[in-house]
Amino acid sequence: MRLNLSTQALAHMSARRPWITIGIWVLVFLISGFLTSTLLADGLTTEFVFTSKPESQQAVDLTEEIRGPTGTNEVVIVRSDTLTVDDPAFEQVVQGLSEDLAALGPNVIKEGTLTNYYLSRDESLVSDDRRTTILPFTMAGEFDDASDNIDKVIEIVDEAREQSQLDVLITGQATVGQDFQEVSESDLLTGEAFGVPIALVILVLVFGAVVAAFIPVVLAAVSIVVALGVSALVGQAFQLSFFVTNMITMIGLAVGIDYSLFVVARYREERARGLEKMQAIERAGATANRTVVFSGLTVVLALIGLMLLPFNVYIALGLGAIFVVIASVLAALTLLPAILSLLGDSVNKLAIPWIGRLQARYDETQHGGFWDLVSHTVMRRPAVSLLLAGGLLIAAAIPVFDLNIGFAGVSTMPDGIRSKEGFLILDQQFSAGEVTPAEIVIDGDIDSPPVQTAIERLKGAMAADPAFSVPRPLETNTDGTLGLLSVPVAGDSTSQGSQDAIKRLREQYIPAAFEDTPARVYVDGETAYNLDFFNLIRQRAPILLAFVLGISFLLLMLVFRSLIVPAKAVTSRQVV
Repeated sequence: MRLNLSTQALAHMSARRPWITIGIWVLVFLISGFLTSTLLADGLTTEFVFTSKPESQQAVDLTEEIRGPTGTNEVVIVRSDTLTVDDPAFEQVVQGLSEDLAALGPNVIKEGTLTNYYLSRDESLVSDDRRTTILPFTMAGEFDDASDNIDKVIEIVDEAREQSQLDVLITGQATVGQDFQEVSESDLLTGEAFGVPIALVILVLVFGAVVAAFIPVVLAAVSIVVALGVSALVGQAFQLSFFVTNMITMIGLAVGIDYSLFVVARYREERARGLEKMQAIERAGATANRTVVFSGLTVVLALIGLMLLPFNVYIALGLGAIFVVIASVLAALTLLPAILSLLGDSVNKLAIPWIGRLQARYDETQHGGFWDLVSHTVMRRPAVSLLLAGGLLIAAAIPVFDLNIGFAGVSTMPDGIRSKEGFLILDQQFSAGEVTPAEIVIDGDIDSPPVQTAIERLKGAMAADPAFSVPRPLETNTDGTLGLLSVPVAGDSTSQGSQDAIKRLREQYIPAAFEDTPARVYVDGETAYNLDFFNLIRQRAPILLAFVLGISFLLLMLVFRSLIVPAKAVTSRQVV
């Protein structure tokens, strides 16, 4: 059966039994909403995970043999404008806070990691002006365990701030992850609050009728909820990055409205030409729905390219976008014809007087108008048009040669965010690297003289580099075959200075220190992790580009039965 006939038959079947079709979609919508509300939260993660084995991931695996499950480093900061750490009132707050945190137990805070100045008398835990001190600790369990339990810690910190006259803050990997998620959700709601009304206004202007304008938005909302429900199920087997909700909402609004716009506009055109309601729906199904299928298929195949990147964020973004595109296509093919069957000419209800009259008088066979003028000008001057359009595209592509790839670090978050305030104080008074130190893993006979000498050489090289603070005591496993040296690095883990410091560590200090030893050395930590991610993206970008363009070329060649049309489309996409 040819594709245009199958889309026409599907539209006809859905329109002939509109209540059954709508009833099925309502059931799917309710089930998806239930899955989203009950399972989605457990299926999301704020952790960034490689699915391959770059150097930083190898270091993580070895670190777990020393420390066990990798938790997250957190730091509680206590400061005052009037008191110092030597004042009894200051000590009372810190000791009480420390006791409350310890009372959470080893299932929340890793045993033996929580300390404070009054227990250790470690001056590195006190600022130079003695008005600020820190309580560092490590959350127990894996990253997601820490994300689940960090609320208990934050509750104690907030209570301490409310009950004392001191400023009590917290920052760390789990805290930052939670704040990023909250900011992301807030931005998503803000985007929807502005985006949906703007889309409605544009649709009203396009259709000239309020009812017709609401249909694409309704279908987009249905597609988004269904995709979220599917993501909630998939997340039970493979945790998805929390960014998937943003991707589903963004792409869902775009393609849901876009695909519905094709079909509704085509249906209204056919009705205006005098076709009966069912004939108009079938005609739209044979034409506009066919376009929707090919458009959706192209998008889905292109999004599969994201699966070539061994990183959980991109896999989640790809899956979320694929889910919502498929849902949008299915809704356009079945739900929309059913709605049009019930509405009939009521789709034109609540027409905007002046705009509605223009829409009624519109005849696509008549010449004139802005786009008609542009089209004829381009066809009359193809060489000049090609040079102008190609020149603009090339000019727009020039910035890619100076593109800076990076993560949004805590310093890029809005002012007033809890973890950012704590980070800024920590970076000014101590070192932000206390939260995200460089983790140097040494795989070898740690007690052997050559390795011990190499470790001391490495410490000396880092001591001469102002980007590194004093290393923490060397940790080893029970067999003495693995060593871990944690070294705070100044600044935000995503900053250029931190990245340069890790590059020096990997490319200069470690090779020079361990050149005469059989030990293998790996560097982990957030900055090292980020660097490995950037290198991975650069390495895989040509493969991803070739895959997406190749798939697009083949599909367009099948659709248009031409080599020139897909070549033009692929060339334009590559430049953009």
